[in-house]
Amino acid sequence: MMQANSPTTVPHLLIFARHPELGRVKTRLAAGIGAEAALAVYAELLRHTFEVTAHIPAHKTLWLAETPITSAAHTWPDYEQLVQFPGNLGQKMQAAFARAFAAGATAVLIIGTDCPGLTEEVLQQAYTALATHDVVIGPAEDGGYYLLGMRELYEDLFADKSWSTESVLMHTLADADRLGLRVAQLPTLRDVDDIDDLRAWREQEEH
Repeated sequence: MMQANSPTTVPHLLIFARHPELGRVKTRLAAGIGAEAALAVYAELLRHTFEVTAHIPAHKTLWLAETPITSAAHTWPDYEQLVQFPGNLGQKMQAAFARAFAAGATAVLIIGTDCPGLTEEVLQQAYTALATHDVVIGPAEDGGYYLLGMRELYEDLFADKSWSTESVLMHTLADADRLGLRVAQLPTLRDVDDIDDLRAWREQEEH
């Protein structure tokens, strides 16, 4: 198993998240089920993300969308906590990757907190893939991705993307191909962004 303190491998895990505050999370989902129910779903997704990342042997950074308004936030012991850089999603992610590599990381993964199908095994698979590939990506059913990993910073993967649209994965893979990068793809999973995603998740839990 990969060791976080290995002198030759210093993996980093970056997690983009928001503090669970009423009316400030899962707004698309809230349109279908109400703000309080959406907050409860987001808190559940946060717990899931913490549980599947807690035992990953990596330096873990929780990148928060903004400074919290209240102190009633989900606690992440042993996780570095920082506020995301300004800019669009691509600029925020690029800056987070750049900071990790500047700190000595040789393998960096980034994830969000919207994917209930994410498991510790998938994360381990991603790090393993980076031993033989330049980039690893976890495709999302909506045309985006739930995970991106790389061994060095490729800025083109963050530029000129229509974020939060179904073209993100396609354009990211096209950029990687143009750069001649070796790309590993993980299983396709579904994020929970709206009421249809939530229903699909609950139905899967019942089986």
